[in-house]
Amino acid sequence: MGRPEMALELLVHGVGGATPERMLDDPRTERITGDDTAAVFRRADDVDAETRPGDHRGRPVREAYVWCNLTSGNGTRALWLVLLPFMVVNLAHWMRPSAHGRTRAVRLYGLLVRLTGLTLTVLLVAAACEVALDLVAWQCAGTRACTRRHTWLGFLSPAAPHPGWWSLPGRRLALAAVVPAALTGLLWYLSHRTWRAYESQLPLTGPVEPDEVTSPNALGRPGFWYGRRLVARLRAAHTAAGLLTVAAAVGISAARFDRRPGGPVPLDVLGRLLEGALVAGGIAVVWVVCRRGRSERRPDRELDAGLVRGLPLGALALLVLTAVYAGWDRPGWQSAGRLPGDATFGGLALVQGLLVVALAGVAHLLHRTGPDTRAAMRGLGGPAVAMLACALGGVMSGGVAQRVADWLDGTRATLDGPPALLTWQASVIPAVLLVLLALCGRLARQAWQLRRAEVAAVERTYPDEPKDAARTRRIATARAMATLTDRAPLVVAVTSLTTLLLGAAALVGALATGKTPSGAAAGAPPFVHGAAQTAQALGSWLIGLGFLLFVTWGRRAYKDPSARRTIGILWDVGTFWPRAAHPFAPPCYAERAVPDLTWRMATWTRATGGRLVISGHSQGSVLAAAAAWQLSAADRRRVALLTYGSPLERLYGRWFPAHFGPAALASLHDEVDCWRNLYRATDPIGGPVRVTGEDAPGVDREALLDPLAYGRTERHPLPAPILGHSDYQADPAFAEERRALLGRLQPGVPTPRPAGERMSRTGEMPAAGEV
Repeated sequence: MGRPEMALELLVHGVGGATPERMLDDPRTERITGDDTAAVFRRADDVDAETRPGDHRGRPVREAYVWCNLTSGNGTRALWLVLLPFMVVNLAHWMRPSAHGRTRAVRLYGLLVRLTGLTLTVLLVAAACEVALDLVAWQCAGTRACTRRHTWLGFLSPAAPHPGWWSLPGRRLALAAVVPAALTGLLWYLSHRTWRAYESQLPLTGPVEPDEVTSPNALGRPGFWYGRRLVARLRAAHTAAGLLTVAAAVGISAARFDRRPGGPVPLDVLGRLLEGALVAGGIAVVWVVCRRGRSERRPDRELDAGLVRGLPLGALALLVLTAVYAGWDRPGWQSAGRLPGDATFGGLALVQGLLVVALAGVAHLLHRTGPDTRAAMRGLGGPAVAMLACALGGVMSGGVAQRVADWLDGTRATLDGPPALLTWQASVIPAVLLVLLALCGRLARQAWQLRRAEVAAVERTYPDEPKDAARTRRIATARAMATLTDRAPLVVAVTSLTTLLLGAAALVGALATGKTPSGAAAGAPPFVHGAAQTAQALGSWLIGLGFLLFVTWGRRAYKDPSARRTIGILWDVGTFWPRAAHPFAPPCYAERAVPDLTWRMATWTRATGGRLVISGHSQGSVLAAAAAWQLSAADRRRVALLTYGSPLERLYGRWFPAHFGPAALASLHDEVDCWRNLYRATDPIGGPVRVTGEDAPGVDREALLDPLAYGRTERHPLPAPILGHSDYQADPAFAEERRALLGRLQPGVPTPRPAGERMSRTGEMPAAGEV
């Protein structure tokens, strides 16, 4: 007799993570491959299972892939909250609609998102310059009353009894430029370090050289999960953009002073040369960002040389020259008013609005070529999310500037404060919140109406049980609340459209008047003037409160493991995709997890000749699908998928239609050996996959009962909980489906039952061919 064929069950946990002991239901587990960041575990009794294949006849070897430390490990990752706008704009890149023969439109879509990401970097660094250079070094250090309140700025004050060497305006600016320059350097360092730690894993198409990948989906391309060249190129461009922004903030004010009539000619010439160099550097940055995007048909291992590699060093050298130029002694130069930053913030807001509108036009064109009725917002999810990223950047920038200005000046009004546009943007926040409150009220009303309808559905689901009104309402409420996930496109659409319109109104108000809302309404009727003052004060307070809550949450997550776990859940959803639009976004954990799973599945099947079931819960099902796409066609035919609580269609299919749309999921169903999906009506994340085969039943089993028992029974003497998104293994259907999948993979299984015969909810065992 030949060697018995083995079967492997590879478990992949979902959002929030899990321990190998819980996944394998055994307190004794051992790591068989991997490291402290991500690893594969087995039961201690199964470590050498390959040497004893006969001991596992009829049952699989179980393994658990634990990847939770990729997103919610140590406390320092809570600081990634600062990178939230970058993460959101990176998501917009992957939300484009499906494209059929529109290669140029796809490239234009990616280009517009990359340019939007570049404006966010400039905005963040400009906000740091506004705080450090304008508010602190220019306004406060140049005002006697402010330096009296903040004595630590005394060595910068020109009004001190004995002004020091740093008291000249240009030298104060040069010294303060260390703060935004250090911020830019920190972003560069984090991007470089996280790439090496998380995303530098070679895909399976490296040394192993498997068969040609034949999956038509982009996630199956050899270079999809290895974008080293693009990330390095964007990192160089964004780092240079940040340093050039700092150089412009330092040197433009000095150059304007030198251009006055009778000014020193050498300094004037040098100032114009530096301004020309800044413009040339900005053009070079934009050109680098506009170059070719991702190369997914092969791993992009080579790095760009020449201009791309030298761009950050050139920008740093220009910053040093500008600091030396600004620090030159200029008799009569005093710091008065604000630095010329209003035009910068206004220009950034205008460019961001135009980019979002253009992105919406391209997305609409792509959606029309291949309409997808399930796509979020009819293909406009990407532009809407890009608008939210810009709004987040504006709120964070304005919040920092407003809080620092209040801290420096208090209520004495001795400083001019931040640019007027930031105050206008703060003033529209109450209006945005009112719109969101009205929308939340509407959604709550719809949920209440749906709960009333679900009461009757619950009674039909448990027809023979004695009715308990409170129990029925709890189950109906869980079902109704689970449907709120499907309302997310409406919330995003309303928020982004409101933000775009009110942001445009704020930009027009700031550019037209050059004053704050209360100042612009000074001559208006008392009611209008009072409303403007109220909106300005309330918006400033809200934006400051939001920023303080943001920082407090980050600090709490640094110390509190439970809060850190919550932040890890956010990153589980937001950082699945590679960094294609912004290099400073939090690292993509899938560029480590997907190669891990692919290597494990491919090497095990080839070494043992066995077959395996990859079992994924929640986000683990997305990783499982992505890993299956990366396998060669021959390896995929030896793999079965078991997904439960899966957001593959409900979230990823709707928001990322180009990669998880109906065609992509149908192709996965055809390429793997078999696939079954479990979900509950009470699950707010998981849902049906909605894929049917030509000669076999669909992927989805009908919705599982939740709770398993309505009241107390002999099998459930205590009240059964409403499980929602968790503990799918507690349902007997999970063991049935797993057993059926393993039976399908084993040689010599019986012929399948007719396709029309389906598994019943009562627990009838399915035939192997039915899965």
